[in-house]
Amino acid sequence: MRFRSLVLATVLASGLIAAVTPSLTYAQGPAPSSGGSRDGVLKLLPSDSITQQEITIDGRKLAYTATAGTLDMFGQDGAQTAAIFYTAYVKKDGEPNRPLTFVFNGGPGAASAFLHLGLVGPRIVDFGPKGDDGAKARLVDNPNSWLDFTDLVLIDPVGTGWSRTVKPDDAAKYYNVNADAESVAKAIALYVTHNNRAASPKYLLGESYGGFRAAKVASALKDTQGIIVSGALMLSPLIEGQLMFGADEFALGAALELPSLAAAEMDRRKAFDETKQREAERFALGEYLTTLAGPAPTGDAAKAFYSKLSAMTGIPEDVVEKNRGFLGNAFAKQVGKSDGLVASPYDAAFMTPDAFPETSDARGDDAILDGFTRAYGGAFADYARNELGFKTEMTYSLLDSDVNRQWEWGGRRGGGSRLQASVTDDIRQFLAAVPSFRLLIAHGYSDLVTPYGVSRYVVDHLPASLAENRVGLKVYQGGHMFYTRSDQAALFTRDAKAFYAASVPSMPGD
Repeated sequence: MRFRSLVLATVLASGLIAAVTPSLTYAQGPAPSSGGSRDGVLKLLPSDSITQQEITIDGRKLAYTATAGTLDMFGQDGAQTAAIFYTAYVKKDGEPNRPLTFVFNGGPGAASAFLHLGLVGPRIVDFGPKGDDGAKARLVDNPNSWLDFTDLVLIDPVGTGWSRTVKPDDAAKYYNVNADAESVAKAIALYVTHNNRAASPKYLLGESYGGFRAAKVASALKDTQGIIVSGALMLSPLIEGQLMFGADEFALGAALELPSLAAAEMDRRKAFDETKQREAERFALGEYLTTLAGPAPTGDAAKAFYSKLSAMTGIPEDVVEKNRGFLGNAFAKQVGKSDGLVASPYDAAFMTPDAFPETSDARGDDAILDGFTRAYGGAFADYARNELGFKTEMTYSLLDSDVNRQWEWGGRRGGGSRLQASVTDDIRQFLAAVPSFRLLIAHGYSDLVTPYGVSRYVVDHLPASLAENRVGLKVYQGGHMFYTRSDQAALFTRDAKAFYAASVPSMPGD
């Protein structure tokens, strides 16, 4: 299966529809904070651009300032080392306790355009009538912008978006867990200082590896910047690498991903049922887990076991038996083989024509990650130039596979060390150190990249003294980027708004 952590939700109830009508009033922000001309490719970056805009949410007008700009990073010698691109949306005359949320994607190597134009921003990308055609992508008003309840700062880590180092060879210095977290934490601290937001409740929203990053950034902010975040939202996060990568090699990993395969089969048949999904979860951690952990079943017991798995997942019974019930690597080519279709691990219910039907293994581009969602990149570049006024000749890097390949997970580059990637201890320690900190984890049912079962396992094993009333898990129909389904984006935004409301104390007059 493809590398699981590559990249990869409405707080308005269905009646709270937002109409976004940007007012394109441009103003140039300050010159780069270095005080002089930039070197290398950074010469292509313009000064910050500020636009005054307005949205109408549930009949209420919300005026806000949009800033597209960069935050300069410096080395110990005082020389600039990098510039980090960001986009900020701040409500005019906002309340003193208005939250401030810093948003980033994952990869490693993914820019924030996914969450920006897919979920939280005032404008989102519409992918056509079926929601899956990048060639028909167009920007539309976002009926569920999170600006309704929080200011937003979307950050592109070094190597993504328009964030670059002065010297090309220095970029790899940022491509590791700790340096990445420290650089994002520094960017957040700079934004807070430059904009006088020290008193604002601060939140982090990260998707996929961005969820992993959120835990690391929260700790870095506390330890090196003296900033304590009030909460974090992790969307389809990587939390425990050993429970995700190589799941077909051990029983517990397979058991934690089986419910996602069951959900996908129901979704493909347009028959998703919460009750049956709960049954699949119980089966996965009961009979399925114990059977996989022991010797292979034989006779009638084997027939009954493999037949049940086949009916639950849509994978032919002979394939299920051949794989002894370990199905994570088999589903993509097998669930739609008779129809010449292949499934995506980013949403196991998402089927497209198989470009290589003659092969037994899944190969070629992924229909979601390498397909219609790639349009986020071009859409954001156009949006930044024509609506935000940020005009540059630099290419916007939506998803850089070179960053991913070079990533250092724990002193080593490459895929093997990602098996040990974990932020469970980080979450526990932060919950213990900051009594008011709250965490919301969100997943799509049919995501095989970061199965929701893994996060549920982690949450279920947190001490009650840390997790009770402070840690929540929500699951929605869809896959890794379930927010591409507008109805599920609306549900997630509703839940996120409730999460903020429970976290932020009311001010007099609220």
